[in-house]
Amino acid sequence: MYKNPVIVFEGIEASGKSTHIKKVSKYLNKINRKFIKIREPGGSFYSEIIRKLMLNNKSKSNFNTDLMLIMASRSENFDKILRKNYKKKIILIDRFIDSTVAYQHYGMGIDKNLIIKLNNFILGNFKATHTFVNIVNKKNMKIRFSKRNLLNKYDKFNFSFYNKVQKGYLQISKNKKKYSIIDSNKNSIEENYHIIIKKIKKII
Repeated sequence: MYKNPVIVFEGIEASGKSTHIKKVSKYLNKINRKFIKIREPGGSFYSEIIRKLMLNNKSKSNFNTDLMLIMASRSENFDKILRKNYKKKIILIDRFIDSTVAYQHYGMGIDKNLIIKLNNFILGNFKATHTFVNIVNKKNMKIRFSKRNLLNKYDKFNFSFYNKVQKGYLQISKNKKKYSIIDSNKNSIEENYHIIIKKIKKII
C-alpha cells in the first residue's frame, strides 16, 4: 500500500489509456485524494511546446531527434512538476519511461541501453509504483481512429509499427507484479475501468 503512488498508463494509440486516466482522475476527485496528472510528451510549459513540435503533422524530425525531444520534455517535467510532488500527491502519468523504450527501441530500433541511461540521468531513482498497459488490436484501432477529428504524426504509422511497439510493451511488463495488462479487445471501457479502480484501491 502506498500513500501517494506514481501510477502510469501506457499503450499504443487508441488503446484506451487516455480515457482511463480521465476516469481515474474523476474517481480520485470523488474520494478527495490530492493528485496531479500529466502527459508525455507534454506536461510543463516547455514540455507542451515540445509536444506541439514533435506531434505536428508536418514534422519531418528523425527518430533520434524525437528521442531527444522526449527526453527534453521529461527533464522539464521532472524539474518543474514531478520532483516537487513526489510522495506528496498521487501522480498520474499518461505515458512515461516504458513508452520511450517501446516506441524508440522496439518500434524504431534505437539502442535500449542509451534510452535507459538517459532516463536514469534525468530521473535518478524516480520510478512508477504501478503501470497499466493498455492493448488494442488492429480492427479496433482502425475503428477508433476513424472517429477522431484530427490525427497527429504518431497516429499515422502503419500497423506493423504499432504491433512492434505493443509487443515491446508486453515484453517490458512480462511476469512483473507492478504491471497490469488492460485488454480493450475483450472488455468494455466500463469493465476495464472497474478492473483499474479495483487495483488502484489496493495500491492507495
